[in-house]
Amino acid sequence: MVIRSICIWLDLVEHYIRCFIGLDANSSTEQSGIPSGRALDWDKSHNLYCLLDAHYTDNTPFKVIAKFLRESKISKALTDKTIVYESHVRRFWSSVRYAEKEKMIYSAVRNKDENGQDIDVEIKFNVGDLRRVLELGDSDDNPIIIPEHLCKGLWCRMGFSSHLNGKMLKTMFSKPYKFMIRCVVHALSHRKGAYDETSDYIMNIITCLVLNMPYNVSQVILDHLVDNVGAGSGKYIMYPRIIQMMIDDLIKDIPKDANDVLGLRNMTTDTISRLSKGPDQRAWRMICRIDNPAYVAPENDAWRHDNNNSESEDIKMNEMVEKKLRYWFVKDGKRKRTPKTSPGVPIPKDPTPKILKL
Repeated sequence: MVIRSICIWLDLVEHYIRCFIGLDANSSTEQSGIPSGRALDWDKSHNLYCLLDAHYTDNTPFKVIAKFLRESKISKALTDKTIVYESHVRRFWSSVRYAEKEKMIYSAVRNKDENGQDIDVEIKFNVGDLRRVLELGDSDDNPIIIPEHLCKGLWCRMGFSSHLNGKMLKTMFSKPYKFMIRCVVHALSHRKGAYDETSDYIMNIITCLVLNMPYNVSQVILDHLVDNVGAGSGKYIMYPRIIQMMIDDLIKDIPKDANDVLGLRNMTTDTISRLSKGPDQRAWRMICRIDNPAYVAPENDAWRHDNNNSESEDIKMNEMVEKKLRYWFVKDGKRKRTPKTSPGVPIPKDPTPKILKL
């Protein structure tokens, strides 16, 4: 117990030291001699793809969790290796708008006409288009609000080893669970920074995957895109890989220049090797759908079945104080906005040529 407490304390000290000096603890950007890679209006570690194929993970501590993720509904959103072109996504974010009545995002990207002249081509998409392109398999009927106690109860059962009322850090888990959280955060979080932390909706996504429950990931992504559309001086190049996937789906012949590739630090075999090294001081069993693909979620917002023989989380859960965040709580029919950790800057607009509607 004393050794476990010391490990928790040391991890927390390391986390806050790294945050103080401007690094994100355990981020994929951390390699010897390489700076954090944070640009003014985009981040190299935001919206990455993950390597989950068996030949990358079968001989690692992540074998079971990687198989679970690649068979999940978010598999394509995590693993699609679409190449991102900076001029495409920058142009998208510099001319984007949202039509509330239609629930549609409109923008324009640069293309060439039949004479080789630059034109702007209008693109538009809604939550259904995101759902189709990312192959998320969710629906408008699926929830986006999950009770906080359900998420935190399950996370305790997954071995979370710190205080429930503090930051939910991925470092407080065993290696496989930490790997799963890392994949979802780097691939699907709207933030450009704070990659060691898990926000409410990231916890929801993982909770619903593990418990085999439906969740409207498509709407959550759209929510954050719309927030960024209206962010003014705080706007940044959010979800560049997902935006490029949408552009590629809507415009098949858009010019692509190898010198224009956005340098994202996607997961590599070196990343997996680094994350695999060393003993797992928080080794923990695999549970629920990770362990059993036929697992059926408990009823009544419970995170375990009554006949489950594993250790109870009730004592730890008694410490929880509700935070009432956007994707855990609704007040007067409104949800709070999930904050961005890193400040943004305006994205300059290019001179606007004529717009050709598809």
